[in-house]
Amino acid sequence: MKSFFDKAYQTPLWFKEKELSKKVLTQQVSRRNILKSAAGATGVMALPAFSLDSQTQTSLAKSKKTDPWLTLDATLAHLLPTSATGPSAADINALAYLYQVMTVQPTPLQEKEFIVKGVGWLNSFANSEYSKAFVQLSVDEKELLLRGISRSSAGENWLNTLLNYIFEAMLTPPAYGGNPEGIGWQWLEHQGGFPLPKAGQRYFELPPRGKAKNQIAIHEIEIVKDSNRLANILLIKRINKA
Repeated sequence: MKSFFDKAYQTPLWFKEKELSKKVLTQQVSRRNILKSAAGATGVMALPAFSLDSQTQTSLAKSKKTDPWLTLDATLAHLLPTSATGPSAADINALAYLYQVMTVQPTPLQEKEFIVKGVGWLNSFANSEYSKAFVQLSVDEKELLLRGISRSSAGENWLNTLLNYIFEAMLTPPAYGGNPEGIGWQWLEHQGGFPLPKAGQRYFELPPRGKAKNQIAIHEIEIVKDSNRLANILLIKRINKA
């Protein structure tokens, strides 16, 4: 593919699977909203400040000055701009969250390649229309350009992918790089689950389920005869599977 408008483009399987998961989640969220409206909004507890480790911060600070991060930052900022009604992409650390997704979390290689290629296609389209890179365009020019690529399947999928990560950055526990100090939760009046994960306890840092299963203490029930009571007593014996 050379552009968002390549007619040979077909929506990849990884994107279809994510869209299906999102539909299921949307249904679950809708149910929770019904319960929330009946019970009333819960308060947001104070959260400890969280920031990326110094190595990641340094790497991101250098990377965001060049593509693909320069253009991705500008695109995220346009999709969720500064507003008086809610947090912006910068406020929720959307770029930092996406950076973790692309460099730390176990994200499928095909998805990461699609995001990066989209930056190239976007800048090529910007140059063909305005003879400038995307980051150099005015707000109105960026709007027209993004609306233009959204009319193609590849462009729509690319924008949806970035929007999904904006939503994740707003709703994720801060340990994943977004939603600093729960700013997204506070805006949505949402109570995050507790205890919150910390660095080293995030889902992709936990041992594989199969391995963990063999390390968990298993309870085994053994029936023994109590001659004094003339009754069966259940004794629980703790064993470890090696």
